Amino acid sequence: MSSQFPEARPRRLRRSEQLRSLFQETEFTLNDLVLPIFVEEEIDDFVPIKSMPGVMRIPESRLAGEIERYARAGIKSVMTFGVSHHLDCDGSDTWKENGLVSRMSRIAKDAVPEMIVMSDTCFCEYTDHGHCGVMHGHEVDNDQTLLNLGKQAVAAARAGADVIAPSAAMDGQVQAIRRALDAAGFTQTPIMAYSTKFASALYGPFREAGGSALKGDRKSYQMNPMNRREAVRESLLDEQEGADSLMVKPAGAYLDIIRDIREASRLPVAAYQVSGEYAMIKFGAQAGAIDEPRVVRETLGSIKRAGADLIFTYFAMDLALAGI
Repeated sequence: MSSQFPEARPRRLRRSEQLRSLFQETEFTLNDLVLPIFVEEEIDDFVPIKSMPGVMRIPESRLAGEIERYARAGIKSVMTFGVSHHLDCDGSDTWKENGLVSRMSRIAKDAVPEMIVMSDTCFCEYTDHGHCGVMHGHEVDNDQTLLNLGKQAVAAARAGADVIAPSAAMDGQVQAIRRALDAAGFTQTPIMAYSTKFASALYGPFREAGGSALKGDRKSYQMNPMNRREAVRESLLDEQEGADSLMVKPAGAYLDIIRDIREASRLPVAAYQVSGEYAMIKFGAQAGAIDEPRVVRETLGSIKRAGADLIFTYFAMDLALAGI
């Protein structure tokens, strides 16, 4: 027993709901949350994603209405992912002036100009092989992909995207995008780097959501989940290249990494509660094993407590409708 007992009694501050609320150290609000959305072209109705209960692919024709609905609920920011019907080996639709990437940003900003629209900048949903860049044989060509990332970023910014968020996990991608944006006159458009992105098994449901054609894996360019020092190095490299904010993806199994990066950098740090994390909570709740609202708040609170300034989560709309 502690030598300070009975004078030291931490339970004194837990005696009532009012005391617990007063002394709570970590909180999150809707201002801290970003809602990832999937937008599919050339469809007429919403498509349920079976592995992500409650999440649907949004028909492009219904996107404006959905953005307005999110805004009414209090959502301040979305991340757009496209489900393309125009795939090729390079993902060239992504840098066309009227390609899906551009249309999503344009529609969202026209619908609700004050909504912060973040454009996921990658190729996996736009290539016929499902990898995040140009393939040469069985390898992704890092430097050719950088050129294409720059073109996609400029197209998204020109269409109105507020934030460019490169997730392709190519070396040098932040610097390449920064140079492309600046050369095109978008010097004020920030880059949110997916700076520490792991080759995680928790992305499984996202593959269904995005309609990925991937065969094989992305281990040659996404990070080994067992590497902690390298995780910090990756984010610090992106900071040196000109990133305006950093991200850890996934979030829940990587709270130590979020804390490490928070302590190593003064940039804003985001964390992405990914599709597998969402699905585990949803299916656990459906099985009666857990209390979904409490688990959602606990997991998001733990991500914030670890050091994240903002959180990407598919639960954002649920929380908004519940009054968080």
